Amino acid sequence: MTISNEWLDELLTGCKRPDGLLGEAGLRKELKIRLMERILGAELTAHLGYEAGAEAPPEQSNRRNGISTKRVKGSDGEVPLSVPRDRDGSFEPELVKKGQTRIDGADDKIIGLYAAGLSVRDIQSHLEDLYGLRVSPDLISRVTDAVLDEVREWQHRALDRMYPIVIFDALRVKIRDAVSRMVKNEAVYIALGVTRDGEREDLGLWIADNEGAKFWLPVMNELRNRGVQDILIAVVEGLKGFPQAITAAFPDTTVQTCIVHLIRHSMNFCSWKARRAVAADLRPIYQAPAAEEAARQLDGFEEKWAGKSPSIAPAWRRAWAEVIPFFAFSAAIRKIIYTTNAVESLNRVLRKTRKTKGSFPTEEAATKRIYLAIRNFEKGGRAVREWVAARNQLAIMFAGRFDA
Repeated sequence: MTISNEWLDELLTGCKRPDGLLGEAGLRKELKIRLMERILGAELTAHLGYEAGAEAPPEQSNRRNGISTKRVKGSDGEVPLSVPRDRDGSFEPELVKKGQTRIDGADDKIIGLYAAGLSVRDIQSHLEDLYGLRVSPDLISRVTDAVLDEVREWQHRALDRMYPIVIFDALRVKIRDAVSRMVKNEAVYIALGVTRDGEREDLGLWIADNEGAKFWLPVMNELRNRGVQDILIAVVEGLKGFPQAITAAFPDTTVQTCIVHLIRHSMNFCSWKARRAVAADLRPIYQAPAAEEAARQLDGFEEKWAGKSPSIAPAWRRAWAEVIPFFAFSAAIRKIIYTTNAVESLNRVLRKTRKTKGSFPTEEAATKRIYLAIRNFEKGGRAVREWVAARNQLAIMFAGRFDA
């Protein structure tokens, strides 16, 4: 469609200031209203089968029956619309449906602000200040509650048959108990998979009272029930019994401890001043080219720090069975499984949301906000860097399983 300059000149006659075009009573808003009313009239014409002002067909018993006025909320504030009616009430407009009170992505604005961690009161203030929209707390709750249906569908969707890498992690959040009204620390469990094509995919989120390995076995079984038959490498933090929970459901999976989690755990056993030196001395262990060299470096570390920080080396030895698989992998694979960086990036988004919110009134409120944070996180890009080299290595190391 081409709009002529002459038509634009006629349309803009009388617009001498920006408010005349963009203001509350400006041309843009009026034009949108008139266009919407024109479309609604065309919809009724298609419904009745005759044009406005024309004679109705003899066999047509239904007729036009004036208009009704409704106000809908949009990016320009409240917009008054004249909606045409028919006599028998069978007209169902598509542009603005019966009972619809919001247009132009008003719901998306509410959900976007909610996902950013704003409170209901903050959302009300923000929408009124920027868009002139006055919305009630009940409306905001209804809009965000609609996300729960999306969450349920997402949580029970079918998954791939095989994931080369799955990273498991947990984040602590504060949720108010519905019975005692006390705020409790609960764990949000997250499983982030890497697909055969090198795309990150959040497999699900689960909330439980305690962060423990016992909880993970039902999660593993749920993943199996949703179609996952094989996981090549599972990257986990150092929960006692967690590897057993994974291998009970996926017996062929290689379980790898997150090295960064282990390093952070080690920092708890040394003074603040010694942390930099301890971190530097741990580096030769996890950067060793082979497991034998890593074990030799661990012996050297233990000998050096046995007096000042005697608990660090035993902590590494307790996790050694889940550390040594790391040394069998190439640099390309090590870079991906060295840390749960992908989950850590997601956790940063969640922590930002958690800071603005403090605590959640219910588990559903926490689920909504965390899911929206995950959805926004995935919009930032899902591809794993330098995946081709890692994929080629995995295809050789797990021959028969990677391409099955």
